[in-house]
Formats: sequence, structure tokens, C-alpha cells
Amino acid sequence: MAQPQPQSQRQRVYEAWKGNNRFFFGGRLIFGPDAKSLLFSVALIFVPVAVFCAFVARHLRHQFPAYNAGYAILAIAIVLAIYVLSLLSITAAQDPGIVPRASHPPEEEFHYDNLSLADTPGRLVFPRVKDVMVNGVPVKVKYCETCMVFRPPRCSHCSICNNCVERFDHHCPWVGQCIGKRNYRYFFLFVSSASILCIYVFAMSALYIKILMDGDYPTVWKALKHSPASLALLIYCFICLWFVGGLTGFHTYLISTNQTTYENFRYRADGRPNAYDRGCMNNFLEVFYTKVPPSKHKFREPIQEEARAPPANRAVEREEEPVGARTKVEDDLDIGGDLLKISQRHNYDGIDIEMGGGDRNSRNEAVSNSKLISKTDAQVPTVEDEVQHPSRGERSRSSDLASEGITTSAPVSEPAFPFRREAL
Repeated sequence: MAQPQPQSQRQRVYEAWKGNNRFFFGGRLIFGPDAKSLLFSVALIFVPVAVFCAFVARHLRHQFPAYNAGYAILAIAIVLAIYVLSLLSITAAQDPGIVPRASHPPEEEFHYDNLSLADTPGRLVFPRVKDVMVNGVPVKVKYCETCMVFRPPRCSHCSICNNCVERFDHHCPWVGQCIGKRNYRYFFLFVSSASILCIYVFAMSALYIKILMDGDYPTVWKALKHSPASLALLIYCFICLWFVGGLTGFHTYLISTNQTTYENFRYRADGRPNAYDRGCMNNFLEVFYTKVPPSKHKFREPIQEEARAPPANRAVEREEEPVGARTKVEDDLDIGGDLLKISQRHNYDGIDIEMGGGDRNSRNEAVSNSKLISKTDAQVPTVEDEVQHPSRGERSRSSDLASEGITTSAPVSEPAFPFRREAL
């Protein structure tokens, strides 16, 4: 019997992870499979802010001499950028709410159908959908073939990460991670703060152009020619604001109605009632002022071995399982042997009739020499001298069996094959 491995040598959960996630720092950080896109998103935030600080905010430091307010413009830009990047990292590097997988389907859900015949056992079926009640409204939950669990309400399987995620909103390619129950709050704060950062950089760049126009560059074109970085920032922030600003407005609407992006796009045309809507104020409180639930996975813990049934029980099951099938096979062989004997008897009777009778003893001798083919392992030896002086009743039964060409290996009262003549 193999001894269990020490806990220090066991494989950790993140090392045997079945999803498509990527882990860093020994399982402390979990990212999506497209984690490289996160670097691109970081560059889209860091590079414009660096350009703004170097070519715009630096010239605005001395434009507001009272209380050195010009330095606040540079500080606010840096603080906002750090805040946005922090929210992006928190959103992308944590468990979004992955539902643990099961090692086998839930056995309590199996049942037999009622569509089979009376003599045939029902088929073992497994429901793919079942109803649960959510705030008094019936909601259908589906069975996940990959994770082998019934998905909780509002849960969906992400085909990119290959995980079932609670309160699944969408898989964000810019973040490189699923957006679900545990990181939706940080995702919304990231999008909204990125919108504020775009507005701030756009406004400060326009202010710098206005200051240049009030000075030595009286026209817009001369001011933009003097500060091409301001022109690039104006165009860039205007384009990005349509994107992140639109996302902010859309997710504000989703939070106010307690919907997810997945539910809004999939069930928009169904007209079904929203079982999760608790009112606008309560919906916002649910997203921003409820405690984030802990992860259901401990990625750095050693894998726990599942308890297995003892071998003795399995042996008993194997012995008990084929009893019914073996009995049915034996019955079929008995009936088949009877039918074979009757057909042979009729064939020989037909030959006697065509040939005009003939020697009945020779026919009996030919029939007795014919062999009955059976698929059972038992052979029927021929013993002719076992019973020398049978009784009158036994002699009559022996003569009947001999006329049919059957040679017995036991007394006639106990035939070797329990033929079922009443069934014929």
C-alpha cells in the first residue's frame, strides 16, 4: 500500500489548476490567460501621464503663484495615475469569484425515468437544468459539463479562462481577467477613475493652450505649434473618454438596475422580471458597501486527497452486480436448448414420413449421436449403466426422453438441464 506523501511534497492547488489562468509569485497572484494585454493597458495610462507631467504640467507650476497652486496640478495628475494603476492591478490580479470544480457529477441528482417498459428497468438520467427560488422568483440554473456542478444563480462559464465565475459580468480583454463577484467593484472604480483622469488631462492641456494664446502666441495654431504635446494629449484624451466614459455610464446604469453585462445582452429581449433588483439605492449599496466575500480557493495549499472506498466493498459490488444478468443468460440458454431439440425432433419425423417409416431404432441411434451445442461451461457426460433397474415410472420417463434423442447423466427424476416444458 502506497504511503501518502508528506505535506511539503504534495502538489499545490495552483500547480494542478485545470483552468487557463496564470499564476505568479507562488500562487499569490492569479491572472487570466491573456495577462499580456495588461501591460498594454498600463502603457496606455502611464505614457500619456508621463507626457503630460513633462511637457504640460511642468510649465503650469508658476502660473498660479498664490499658495504655489501650480504644483498641485502636477501632484493631482500623479496621484490620479497611481490610483488608476492600483485599481487596474487589483482588478486583474485577484480571484474574480471562481466556483470550485467537482471531481464527479452530484450523485443526488441522478434518477430513473418512467418512460421504459414494465419488464425493463428505467434509464439513469441526469437533469441539465433545475429551478431555484430567488426573492420569490423561479430562476433556472444550468449544469456545467466542465466543472461538473450546478452553477449558482448569475454564474456563467467563461470560455477564455475555462472557469465558472459567480455573478459573471464579462471577460475584459483590457484587464486580462474575468469580471465577477469579487472584482466588479474595483473594475467600476478603475473605469470611472480613468474617465476622471482623461477629463483632468484634457482640461489641463486646454488650459495650457489658453495661457499660451494669452501670451506670445495669440492664435490657436501658433499655440498648438508651440506645444505639440498638448495637441496630442487633447486628441488622445478625447478618444479615450468616449471609451472609458461610455463604459462608466453603461455600468452605472447596470448597477442601478442590478444587472450584469452578460444578463443585459442575453436576456434583454426576453422581458423576464429581474429577480435581483432591490431598488436603485440598495443596488448601489450592495456593490460598494458590502464586504467582498473571501475566495473559495486556497491556491497555495497542498492538494487534499479524496477519501476512497475500501476495496472490499468494491469487490462485493462486482460480485453482486451480474447476478441478475447471469440468471437471465442461463434461462435463455435453457429455452434455446429446448427449441433446438424440438426442431431436431420434427426434422427427423419429417424424414421418416418421406422415406416411409424406416427403422425407428436406427433413427433413435442417429439422434442420440447428435450433439447439442451449448454456450455454457458445463458438459453433460453420458452414463448409460448408472441406473441398471429403474422403477416403472422412471423407465417410462427414460423411454420418453430416449425417443426424443436426449441422453441424461443423472437419474431421470433429476435431469441435468431444467427444461421448461410449460413455457413451450
